[in-house]
Amino acid sequence: MNPLYNAAISLYGAAARLAALSSPKVKEMLAGQAATLRTLAEERRRVAPEGYDLWLHAASLGEFEQGRPLMERLRREHSDKKILLTFFSPSGYRVRHNYAGADTVAYLPFDTPARVSAFLDAAAPKMAVFVKYEFWGNYLEQLAKRRIPTYIISAIFRPGQRFFRPGGGAFRRMLGNFTRLYVQDERSRELLAGIGIDRVTVSGDTRFDRVTDILRTAKNVPVVEKFVENSTFTLIAGSSWAPDEDLYIPWLKSHPQVKAVIAPHEFDDARIKRIAERLGPGARRLSELASPADLRGDETALIVDCFGLLSSLYRYGSMAWVGGGFGAGLHNINEAAVYGIPVVFGPNNRKFKEAADMQACGGAFEVTDRRSAETVLDRLLDDRAALHKAGEAAGNYIRANIGATDKIYPDLFG
Repeated sequence: MNPLYNAAISLYGAAARLAALSSPKVKEMLAGQAATLRTLAEERRRVAPEGYDLWLHAASLGEFEQGRPLMERLRREHSDKKILLTFFSPSGYRVRHNYAGADTVAYLPFDTPARVSAFLDAAAPKMAVFVKYEFWGNYLEQLAKRRIPTYIISAIFRPGQRFFRPGGGAFRRMLGNFTRLYVQDERSRELLAGIGIDRVTVSGDTRFDRVTDILRTAKNVPVVEKFVENSTFTLIAGSSWAPDEDLYIPWLKSHPQVKAVIAPHEFDDARIKRIAERLGPGARRLSELASPADLRGDETALIVDCFGLLSSLYRYGSMAWVGGGFGAGLHNINEAAVYGIPVVFGPNNRKFKEAADMQACGGAFEVTDRRSAETVLDRLLDDRAALHKAGEAAGNYIRANIGATDKIYPDLFG
């Protein structure tokens, strides 16, 4: 890559080291990156002496869920193939470092030429797959030089991205290093064609395939099942942040007949305590309840303080509020919609095609402030016909978009 890009990456690394002095999350990421080469050396000897057949990189949990159908199909059909999974975000690695669908899980080192060369030497991948938004110039350049087939799946492009702006030549050259790009929609294909990138297939989003698998394998959670047993309306708040809670918690307080299951995106002890205090005495932590018998009967809200349950918990809801739309970006709305329930979220959803599509078909609703939130929530609570119609639209949308993995997999492994 050009010197300006490498200088920017070096500055990014320096900023991360400085941030690590006060941020446990960044400190955890840097420690993980420092251990990657040692991990690969140990794991290569043990499971993949000839190198990994597939290296899949996902920034965090959302991208992991998009890459998961591909890894799991490869595991089912070719159990001898060795898979390396890397993350950039600690929130992804922390939750999935023991993922059984990969032979090795590690952090991805920063995209500097020396680190990239050391990583590729250590991993010796025979194929690389990046997910959605992962465009690392030095990794892509060195993969191309080593003639390692390299793909991106579930990618989506917008006119404002740097690839399509004046002065974006270095970023356009990144895209030329992909063997093929599998994009979500025709608009992305057209944008890429406009800058001379034509090794493109419109395949859709593999996340739809993943949430359909989740629907088939959803866990029963007896405590939650008992909690909602006599509820006429249950709100499931998934991956919520404080700005989400600032809107839906006051609404819950003014509608005591509504039950809620709240799964905050981060649930350190102080954060859980704040949520419980805001909800009042009817709130209980899920971890406090070993069985349905531990329910008192007067609970109005359960706060989920553990990983791995959210995708199954949406099945108990009348509707879902999915967080992130008032911050860095919307979390996974498909996980909720697959159960045939309407979804509500904040305004920062422009990068998510499924958010626009689901609103267009009537299965999802954007809220921007307390007034708009109350309007949407009141309507879903009071108008059962509207609630049913919206939920049906959401479920139909998911079913209509299944099949991306079937388009991609034969190209890569057929």
